[in-house]
Amino acid sequence: MPSPSAAPPRPAGAPVAREDLARRLRATRAHTLALARPLSAEDQVAQAMPDASPTKWHLAHTTWFFEVVVLQPHAPGYRPRDERLGRLFNSYYESLGPRHPRPQRGLLTRPPLAEVLAWREEVDAALDALVAGCGDAAWPEVAALLELGLQHEQQHQELILTDILALLAMHPLAPAYRAPASAPPAAADTGAADPRWGPPGWWDCPGGEVELGHDPREGFGFDNESPRHRVRLAPFSIARGLVTNRQWQAFIDEGGYRQPRWWLSDGWAAVQAGGWEAPLYWRRDEGGWCAFGLDGQQPLVPDAPVCHLSFYEAAAYAAWAGARLPTEFEWESAARALGVAPPGDAALAPAVLRPPVRRSEADLQCFGAVWQWTRSSYDPYPGFRPWAGTVEEYNGKFMVGQLVLRGSSVATPPGHARVSYRNFFPPGARWQFSGLRLARDLEAPGA
Repeated sequence: MPSPSAAPPRPAGAPVAREDLARRLRATRAHTLALARPLSAEDQVAQAMPDASPTKWHLAHTTWFFEVVVLQPHAPGYRPRDERLGRLFNSYYESLGPRHPRPQRGLLTRPPLAEVLAWREEVDAALDALVAGCGDAAWPEVAALLELGLQHEQQHQELILTDILALLAMHPLAPAYRAPASAPPAAADTGAADPRWGPPGWWDCPGGEVELGHDPREGFGFDNESPRHRVRLAPFSIARGLVTNRQWQAFIDEGGYRQPRWWLSDGWAAVQAGGWEAPLYWRRDEGGWCAFGLDGQQPLVPDAPVCHLSFYEAAAYAAWAGARLPTEFEWESAARALGVAPPGDAALAPAVLRPPVRRSEADLQCFGAVWQWTRSSYDPYPGFRPWAGTVEEYNGKFMVGQLVLRGSSVATPPGHARVSYRNFFPPGARWQFSGLRLARDLEAPGA
């Protein structure tokens, strides 16, 4: 049996409505299946690289998570479909026993996809029964774990897309995951000159003491987003828009990948070892650069945000541009000061408290395009405490050797993003939908 699963702390405010949580839970589970629907059974079992996972594994792992974290401890009489599945679909929970090696997930041809889908249906039915039959005294803890499971599944929805893109990009026929969009992405909106917001293209912050981190009144937050705390910032300026393909091509044309002066030492070693000449999935054709994405191989859209960059590439570009990457605290303070709110979805997103939006979301392009590398190491906030029980291993154990990304991407499911969200990856990771914005220092008034 698994160790007890203590629930994450519940947000302050109104109690969780069963009907709302049940509706969002069903919508989330259905959305995962919808993401897998364009893929064949063969597509769903293959693994592109050790850091990626097959779609079938994601379908099974998220089901196992609900089974072991929610149903076994809290649904009386629940019996798992097959005790052996935990060994196959446990990700990194040491307290829950041995695990199949991550680089070998693509070898798990069994159980077959049909059995995994049947297992999902059984777990979904058990979750519905638990929501309906859970006693009022136990409901707050169960509701918190169900919310965690829902948010966990949304993380894997994004991974399904990043991982299948990595797989399809290796295919010699360059197959598309989906039909191409009817229109290219819109160009960046950097705003007009306005003395309230600084020069065109930048937003100036005078610095000072700011309060950052997850506010429990805003709804769910992972443990790594807390506790809310105060940070003192020096004056800085942050770009309203993201760096675009057009700008990145100028970096390439001026020898950015051939000049070690712009690169961190580990980054330059990665360039040489990997033969990097452009962002991941950029390819040359007779007409110039094109990019491979979920829509297949398409001509490069010059004013779309550049995507699939490592931290090393983002830092090198910032140095070449005479700027730097923002810290995660600068990023969050700018987003909060401008009142930028992430896109929601009526079917998936709970009601949250957001500051009033004072200007267009395009002022900072915070959400829905690419995750944005920051210059911040993924470290615990002052006073950080991981959740108790099985979910203690969720985030804290990874707080070393990683860099923080902020915002969200085109692959992030609606309702999952928030201003305090802390994504994290090792600095050489390129297969995520990751890009950058620039920042620079400002002189303090009177300096």
